[in-house]
Amino acid sequence: MGNLIWLASYPKSGNTWMRAFLHNLMLKGQQPHQINRLGDLTAGDVTPEHYAAVAGRSLDNMTPEQVAALRLPVQAALAREAPGSRFVKTHSAVLQFAGHPTINMAVTAGAIYIVRNPLDVAVSFSHHLGRPADDVIDLMATDNSHTSMSDNLMIDFIGSWSQHVESWTGRPSPGLHVVRYEDMLDDTYRTFADLVAFLGLSAPRARIERAIRHASFKVLRNQEDRDGFVERSEHAERFFRAGTAGQWRDVLSDDQVARVVDAHRDAMERFGYLPKEC
Repeated sequence: MGNLIWLASYPKSGNTWMRAFLHNLMLKGQQPHQINRLGDLTAGDVTPEHYAAVAGRSLDNMTPEQVAALRLPVQAALAREAPGSRFVKTHSAVLQFAGHPTINMAVTAGAIYIVRNPLDVAVSFSHHLGRPADDVIDLMATDNSHTSMSDNLMIDFIGSWSQHVESWTGRPSPGLHVVRYEDMLDDTYRTFADLVAFLGLSAPRARIERAIRHASFKVLRNQEDRDGFVERSEHAERFFRAGTAGQWRDVLSDDQVARVVDAHRDAMERFGYLPKEC
């Protein structure tokens, strides 16, 4: 059994909020943990330095197939670096790309999967990418899709939204804990307390409540306003934009909603995301 605990989600589904909570919970600071130090406890699986070290060469002109071939050895290296359990953020689905698995199960101990209504994801992801909602809706419906490589990030093999959700949650196991973003908003204490129990941590209520306060949207947004945020996309005005559920009702057209539902009906129904009118 491995030692990596995945913090997995489709992009713009609450992964950063989850990492902020875990940092504030586990480091027990009396002040909110800085958002630009979310690497203190959590690694990322698309950090270029890790790939360059494993590849032993420049990453220039690297193809998606070559990146996919490096993922398992990179994850094995991340596991070797940690003496115990290690949280690793990922936006990749559990799939094979060009014959290469995206997730190294041999070094995996478990996973926390955060799922969010794809209608709201479409709105948030559109702002993050600086692309029209129609384009993002198409991307979310494309199986085996992947992001582009940049100076700061390697490729994420995200797949379609439904493919992503099914790949992580289709086979429930004791090592998998699924969290809905909407429950993080609406039943915050219970949702995070259940997470703490899943991790086998002993934390009194006061400590959990303090971590929740220190990782609140208001705190995270104020930190971004004051210090900036290294994970903000160059296409977005801010990373912490709304932090709500249901914004899609004021943004997406009836046709756009129908396209999302048509592409993801089964997974949406499973997680209670189908609009009543659909």
